[in-house]
Amino acid sequence: MKKIKLYDENNVEVEFFVDAKFSIDDTDYVALYTDEKEPEIYILKVIEDELGEELLAGIDDDELEEAKEAYEELLNELE
Repeated sequence: MKKIKLYDENNVEVEFFVDAKFSIDDTDYVALYTDEKEPEIYILKVIEDELGEELLAGIDDDELEEAKEAYEELLNELE
């Protein structure tokens, strides 16, 4: 399982595990979780900077709902 480190709003480093990377139309997303006993899933959009490097970006509520549905469908397919 791939791990990444991000910083929270207080500039504290938090380690996440990448649970899945998936696409909706031409937009890529990642589902992340922390290594806690009751992990919370975070879904972020994958964007590219001007050098082609992948960055993660937050998404609005409507886009988040669509991404959650796609993620849940992916999980159901894997069962």
